[in-house]
Amino acid sequence: MTPDADGHNGGAKRQPEYRARICDIPEGERPRERFRAIGPSGMSQRELLAIILRSGAEGTSALQLADMLLQRFGGLHGLALAGLDELQQVHGIGPVKAIEIKAALELGRRLTLTVPDARPIVRQPAEAAQLLMLSMGLLEQEEVHTLLLDTRNRVIGKPMVYRGSLNSVGMRIGEIFRDAIRSNAAALIVAHNHPSGDPAPSAEDVVVTRALVQAGKLLSIELLDHIIIVHNGFVSLKERGLGFE
Repeated sequence: MTPDADGHNGGAKRQPEYRARICDIPEGERPRERFRAIGPSGMSQRELLAIILRSGAEGTSALQLADMLLQRFGGLHGLALAGLDELQQVHGIGPVKAIEIKAALELGRRLTLTVPDARPIVRQPAEAAQLLMLSMGLLEQEEVHTLLLDTRNRVIGKPMVYRGSLNSVGMRIGEIFRDAIRSNAAALIVAHNHPSGDPAPSAEDVVVTRALVQAGKLLSIELLDHIIIVHNGFVSLKERGLGFE
């Protein structure tokens, strides 16, 4: 066939690529309708992100755009680390949309750093990790933080004690307990991150934990746990019996 003026074969019209739009999705399965019906905790990451995106490039639905972002950046962790310029490299993400995404992620991060009037109570390692995960899991350097607790295990402070090199950080036992002594804390939990993403405790982590346990006994400030944080999980040395023998 002879190509026409538009460069297409005569008589064989190109069919536009079909892309489902939000309006093409059954009403009960649309992100906003599902949000109203089941609440945010029942929503997937892609659905929550799609609500922020609302719509993308011409012919691309918010759900498709959410999938593209999560796939390109490897999930929410990578999305949180991406810069505005990197986000705008995705077709359908302009300057305004990139700022909205980053603002939403930053609000989520700050929420975890805000101690409400009703102080959170830490009864198990997962609760301690939840308080620290978003603020520590994305760090590119190792940091040591402590959770300071009163006699009822309520959080009274979350100071950052050390910021170290990318691979290691030195712990001086006295400084770990400094804020706990000043705050008259009854107990504390020590946490540090592994930027490598591997939460496995090192031999040094175990040695330091033993020293912290002994120091706590001398100071009458109990070390409840030593937690290693990564972006998608944590390890409790107390649960593994490392340094708490």
